[in-house]
Amino acid sequence: MKRPVARPLPELAAQIDATLSRLDARLDWLLALSPIDTPGLWNAFDGSGRISEPVLRYVDLEIDFGALRHELAALPMTEVQPPALQALLVEKQGELSRMIDLVEQRDRPDFIEASVALFGAVEPELVELADRILATVPPGDPLPADCGIDEVRSQVEDEIAWYRAQAPDFHIDVVIDTDISSSLMVSHGTFYIDGNIRLPRARVRPLIQHEIGTHVVTRHNGRQQALRQLEVGLAQYDPTQEGLGVLGEYLSGYLPGARLRILAARVVATAMAASGAQLPAIFACLHEAHGMPTDEAFDVAVRARRGGGLTKDAVYLRGLRGLLSYLEAGGEFDTLFLGKFALPQLELLEALVDDGWIVPPALLPRYTTDPDFRDRLAACRQTPVERLYQSHRPQEHTA
Repeated sequence: MKRPVARPLPELAAQIDATLSRLDARLDWLLALSPIDTPGLWNAFDGSGRISEPVLRYVDLEIDFGALRHELAALPMTEVQPPALQALLVEKQGELSRMIDLVEQRDRPDFIEASVALFGAVEPELVELADRILATVPPGDPLPADCGIDEVRSQVEDEIAWYRAQAPDFHIDVVIDTDISSSLMVSHGTFYIDGNIRLPRARVRPLIQHEIGTHVVTRHNGRQQALRQLEVGLAQYDPTQEGLGVLGEYLSGYLPGARLRILAARVVATAMAASGAQLPAIFACLHEAHGMPTDEAFDVAVRARRGGGLTKDAVYLRGLRGLLSYLEAGGEFDTLFLGKFALPQLELLEALVDDGWIVPPALLPRYTTDPDFRDRLAACRQTPVERLYQSHRPQEHTA
């Protein structure tokens, strides 16, 4: 069956949409706020007796913030029609302005304020949920980090090949980098793998489903839409994207309690960082009070202290909570893969579907072809966040 093709946007809306996408590509805030030389950071911290905060270093920035702001403010947003399209583009314009503030304020006194403006404060109810998870969810049996770069890269290449067999225009650049702060990371259409990566074999496929099955697949589907923001991300899309990534780990067969505890720890750490706590205090809270292993506690603490106190990491648990509520209410799973958007925008997006500017997703994640997928999805519709984890590895990983 021939796939439906999205109807082109009105000319002015298309021009503004393209400009916003171009400006978004120039503001790679994730890379700008990813500390380099994580092993060196740990050595400095551990060498101080774990009482001094190491200096976080980042890539150099070559951004003319004034020029970006001028171009953004000059867009004739009030002339865009229809109203639903105008509302979505105006939201994105405002978010890009806040992104400029965030990157510009890196390691400056107003960074936390800029972070809260972009990602929101860490609400007390979310902290309570995080504390409950850390108090009640067992980490499970420790898994050996028995999978290195060669095997991870092989599985990534296999995953990409599978998608290309479904859609020949599916594309993602893969970069091996020994100087990134995450084991696996997708940023602006590039999939980064830490060249020193060591992961438990049972966790490789779920994490690939998080990165490729969510972030890359929704980017590909967004590229099929007339509204390009669905490719790069509409305003406030992060909670839905990251929550969907974590949900993909569960739906692909293995979201252990330890992973849910890390998401909860990120909420605790970001709340502490937003209140002005330094890395040693955050690390001590996670490691000593909550019993997290040293490597995980340090990683979470560093992430929370990025730029001077980044509140972004709260979106994982917040987004997962929102998605489970959406599914419990009978929300359509496939709709979540139209592109990158926030759940509250669904009503506006439905109006664009009616006008033919948005078409059904071209691809769904590979895990949707698993025999147990429907049972796992049904379980998600009736499971609270603090119980959304799997105690046992999938059968294929227990040999």
